[in-house]
Amino acid sequence: MALELIGKLVKVLPEQTGQGRNGAWTKQQFVIETIDQFPKQVCLMAWGEKAGDLRNFAPGDTIRAAISIESREYNDRWYTDVRAWRIEAADGTEQPSAPAASGPSRRSESKSNGEMPLTTFEDDDNALPF
Repeated sequence: MALELIGKLVKVLPEQTGQGRNGAWTKQQFVIETIDQFPKQVCLMAWGEKAGDLRNFAPGDTIRAAISIESREYNDRWYTDVRAWRIEAADGTEQPSAPAASGPSRRSESKSNGEMPLTTFEDDDNALPF
């Protein structure tokens, strides 16, 4: 069963990096708002090269994310991740990956139609082991 969400990109949180036993890792969380009668905001997580795919979109863009949902237990508490394993424009076209050396360029960075700018937040260190 394939799960996917379609919605407007609301914000992209800061990229997080680290070192694990399998090498370096990168993840980035982002929030989309579904396009329904009663819209919901959903925080998704992109890992590895998929985190870089987010550079091709700006807040206000309508995107489609193929997702997997996974929960795990730690100290009698359950944590759920919604991972995006494919991110594309809602019309189904894949956006070309931005070159890594070009910095945080955005496909629609120069839009002047009142869209809100990219919001950043301080790193939240929840001291969780995963």
